[in-house]
Amino acid sequence: MKKLITFCFAFIGIVTVSLAHDHAASPLQTALEQYVKIQTALASDSLKGVPEAAAAIAETAKTNSGALPDAVMMQAEAVGKATDIKAARSALKSLSATLITVASAAKEKTGHYYEAFCPMAGAAWIQADKKVANPYYGASMLTCGEIRRDL
Repeated sequence: MKKLITFCFAFIGIVTVSLAHDHAASPLQTALEQYVKIQTALASDSLKGVPEAAAAIAETAKTNSGALPDAVMMQAEAVGKATDIKAARSALKSLSATLITVASAAKEKTGHYYEAFCPMAGAAWIQADKKVANPYYGASMLTCGEIRRDL
């Protein structure tokens, strides 16, 4: 009887750990969650939270080597080190392109993320909803662009 009880507890523990692991966010998902914070801030003409979100993306790329391209870490660091909105917006272009490529190549859909594109900026970005919120121009041209596809 003791062996059966021990087995049951061991089995429950293994199942619990397995389920927790299955629901853990992937490095890409974690990066996208932080990226959207940057996109939202820049669309609002703000740098509030941008350095922290960029640092979180860089750390995710660093600690999950191979899960994200090496370029993500450097590109995120460039966004985080930007001292003004113009520099942050410029740095965001390369980070956006890389994360869009990674999300497009992912075997599973990322959830509710969309690729948007602004012809005026000549660049794409990722956002969490279908209402265009352009991070490259903010309030001056907030709705410039179009949703290209689900990621």
